Amino acid sequence: MSTAPLSLGIDIGGTFTDVVIHDPRDGRAVIWKESTTPDDPARGALEGTRRVLEKAGASAAQVGRVVHATTLFTNALIERKGARTGLLTTAGFRDVLEIGRERKYELYDLFIEMPKPLVARPWRREARERLAPDGTVEIALDVDAALAEVADLVAEGVESLAVCFLHAYANPAHERAVGAAIAERFQDLSVSLSSDIAPEIREYLRASTTVANAYVRPLAEVYLERLETALRAEGIPGGLFLMLSNGGLTHVSEAKRAPVQLLESGPAAGALAGAWFGRKAGLERVLAFDMGGTTAKLALVDDGEPLVAYGFEAAREKRFLRGSGLPIQIATVELIEIGAGGGSIARKSELGTLNVGPESSGAQPGPACYGRGGSEATVTDADLTLGYLNADFFLGGAMKIDRGATDAAFGRLAGALDVAPGRAAFGVHDVVNENMAGAARVAIAERGRIPAEYALLATGGAGPVHAWHVARKLGVKRVICPPGAGAGSTIGMLMAPARVDRVASFNVPLAGADFAAAGRVFAGLEKESLEVLGLTGADLAGRTVRRLADMRYIGQGSEVTVSLPEPLDEAGVRAAFETAYKALFARTPPGAAIQFVALRLSAAAPMPGSGGALELPRHPSADALKGTRPVFFPDAGETLPTRVWDRYALQAGVDIEGPAVFEEDESTFIVGPGAVARLLPDGSILAEVS
Repeated sequence: MSTAPLSLGIDIGGTFTDVVIHDPRDGRAVIWKESTTPDDPARGALEGTRRVLEKAGASAAQVGRVVHATTLFTNALIERKGARTGLLTTAGFRDVLEIGRERKYELYDLFIEMPKPLVARPWRREARERLAPDGTVEIALDVDAALAEVADLVAEGVESLAVCFLHAYANPAHERAVGAAIAERFQDLSVSLSSDIAPEIREYLRASTTVANAYVRPLAEVYLERLETALRAEGIPGGLFLMLSNGGLTHVSEAKRAPVQLLESGPAAGALAGAWFGRKAGLERVLAFDMGGTTAKLALVDDGEPLVAYGFEAAREKRFLRGSGLPIQIATVELIEIGAGGGSIARKSELGTLNVGPESSGAQPGPACYGRGGSEATVTDADLTLGYLNADFFLGGAMKIDRGATDAAFGRLAGALDVAPGRAAFGVHDVVNENMAGAARVAIAERGRIPAEYALLATGGAGPVHAWHVARKLGVKRVICPPGAGAGSTIGMLMAPARVDRVASFNVPLAGADFAAAGRVFAGLEKESLEVLGLTGADLAGRTVRRLADMRYIGQGSEVTVSLPEPLDEAGVRAAFETAYKALFARTPPGAAIQFVALRLSAAAPMPGSGGALELPRHPSADALKGTRPVFFPDAGETLPTRVWDRYALQAGVDIEGPAVFEEDESTFIVGPGAVARLLPDGSILAEVS
């Protein structure tokens, strides 16, 4: 483990690459935002690294670890730019990727486009073998015949292979036998086994997840190898760690083995930041709201931890329509994603109404105000027009803004809509806010809660600009803007623990269950998890281990994930399951028998250099007021002269009445009339309706 003291976080987003250098000894941190380079994302990351080290007055040799999140692998699925992938499966099941769930996500769409399989049918081959649901062998594996199929695939140019046999979750012997034979004969072929990647019931979900892993694995291996090499060339001695979708970190070798675990790494970091800052502010229930240049993400944080789900969809045909994507069975922070970011494009719809997003101007050309050739009105342009953003202080003045291009873009949009430019700008801002508020209402209602129980915590470059008005739509009375909010996801990564989630099949009725056998399964999962955690250098002595189970009433088609009591016994497990079931469905069916489906283990351990304090550069002063500017507030229905404050100059405990604008280099926090804002001890600004 390197003795160099500093931690470096790199989060590559759709518009900006956020880079943060953090000294865990005293909490000091320095932030830099670099424009993302879509043609080669690592190039922007390395340039941002050089700039942040220069800004911090630090050398590359002082960096002891690098933490990284990227959307590269998700984009490869969306754009179908992964490896040439094959599938080897049980005879009779080669078409499971196309059959899917046999369910249409839009019932009455005659021209519906279902997700296209990542593996073309000619590259889906069958093996002679068969297991029963309990894992017993019904048809022995014909290894030679399977190798002949693989040889054909390799001859046709297949680079990566997914192996998914029926019921391999119950007995991985056939998959491992063929995997070993393939590795010996075809040493250059990347192989992903479903029993290693997603050892869970339901062959379609397991096959989809394993194929996705195989599809991006060669890309991940090359990208991570190049990034490691480039960081070493920059003189950085510290190890590279990757953000996982579950809100934890892992080491490079595990990321190369199962890159499917990284698909939601960037959004998960935003939720983790919301949870971390929420705990620092003494809040148990937080709606973490992260809005960047391309998308906005919402995550519910209860009792200081973001909610975790065990599956999501990638590469949707209809981006925000459930059922239209590829199901991925991994542990992931439970997120609601909305196609609303600073770069979201506003247009007149075919019905003559205003439509905002999900198309984004991205990093190139970006919003019209960036002056890089963008000509269409975006959310950032609307925020500039309404007075929320300062053209002379964008990224602290480091980025030149073309206000004339914004005015021209909104002139064209307003003409198309036959309204005044100011009205069009507010329409864009308001549509985006309502989209986010609507998604939050649904997510909170599904948990049996009400929005007023939560505080809204905003991160991302655009989050603090929109948070106040989103909160007003929700009826939320407290809004928090943490320090360094514009790079909140990257800060969240630096504070993240190492984490491993593992699952094993345990399909037995609760009544009469062998809890000693369950204990042995958990012991095996924990041993495997600690081996992975140990390779990260995490503090295993400070680890936390959670034991969970997927359970259901016998005959049901889906499960509820339950935290299990210690020690395990039938009465305690029954009570835990019924409590979790009632929380979701309000009642339990009388007399119904309960069963286990799978056992899960989640292990986390603090990383050296994580946690602790966060101290951004500040210069407290009695003269924090920068001036005033006209800002439009829908609560008042008019443009108001609004005081603008230097975020870095605010003194702790000072109360400021709204309306107010708080400016910092990476973001701007807007507070409306009737609010009182104060600086908390951790540096966050808390705004409450008075």
